[in-house]
Amino acid sequence: MVKLNKIYTRTGDAGETGLVDGSRVSKADPRMAAIGDVDEANSAIGVALLHVADADTRAMLGRIQNELFDLGADLATPGEDFAPGEMALRIVPDQIARLEREIDAMNAKLEPLRSFILPGGGAASAHLHLARATVRRAERSAVAAGGINPAALQYINRLSDHIFVLARLVARDEGGDTLWQPGQTRSA
Repeated sequence: MVKLNKIYTRTGDAGETGLVDGSRVSKADPRMAAIGDVDEANSAIGVALLHVADADTRAMLGRIQNELFDLGADLATPGEDFAPGEMALRIVPDQIARLEREIDAMNAKLEPLRSFILPGGGAASAHLHLARATVRRAERSAVAAGGINPAALQYINRLSDHIFVLARLVARDEGGDTLWQPGQTRSA
């Protein structure tokens, strides 16, 4: 599907880039911001993986990283027909359903939340919280871009939930969640 013999093409030197359909847009286009934020989220997951030892967690994050490339391709494919095709790699409902199943399975192993969670804990959970926040930014960028596959928007929304629950599960093995203490530092 992808073959890269030469990394630089010089076609973007004037501040434009190509989309899947051959059209060219400014690198400052909101669609390109969304694609860039998805790429950054994928990179944040890659850093988190440096701190994750559990094989099942690593496999889950590996699937997600691959799907984030699918998501980037989906975002780079403009149009109003969001059906997958030979030239249109689209996020599909099965990918969202899998995330939901994984969220439910992970959440079943956790105590209910009693407060908001402060991002942090051990190295793996802290990096996962950063990845979650980056995914949330990618979601905001995708919404701002408009004209995006509704399944892609659902996927990225569910993904931030997934990474949040995963960060909690990992934190459980790193000493537990760090809970927000509302108003803790206010003077009386």
